[in-house]
Amino acid sequence: MQFSSIVREVLDLARLRQNLSPEILSLGMTPPQEILVLGNPEELRTAVFNLLDNAIKYSGDKKSIVVDLLTPNIDTVLLRVQDRGIGIPRNEVKRIFKRFYRASNSKGEKVKGTGLGLFIVRSIARRYGGDAFAESEGEGRGSTFTIRLPRVYHA
Repeated sequence: MQFSSIVREVLDLARLRQNLSPEILSLGMTPPQEILVLGNPEELRTAVFNLLDNAIKYSGDKKSIVVDLLTPNIDTVLLRVQDRGIGIPRNEVKRIFKRFYRASNSKGEKVKGTGLGLFIVRSIARRYGGDAFAESEGEGRGSTFTIRLPRVYHA
């Protein structure tokens, strides 16, 4: 499956649905060649969309989201979605991938959701031999979400 094409497609769709300019939601780094992974295209689209949707929802009024597609080594693909939004309390970063878990925030901002999006992202990544994880320096400091997948080559 051509993962870089899926990422670009979902980025374009998110921009269109949310009326976002390329400066607000941008594709940063991506290797020049097509990146291949194993997986169901619809499931991979869902995982990418869920990460982008969260970044958009939790970015507040001043949205700035950068998506990077990286190949840190010959066997690995990373999709990194970084926002400058409300962030995640440090003590909750490991819990946000649990089913129905919704992180709290001291600003009392209400964001619609079921608490399933990140659970689904991690489940899809793990189904194909990868994983998903998050980083945040705390509330008000933004978040970075990463999907790691094994890279596939055509012989």
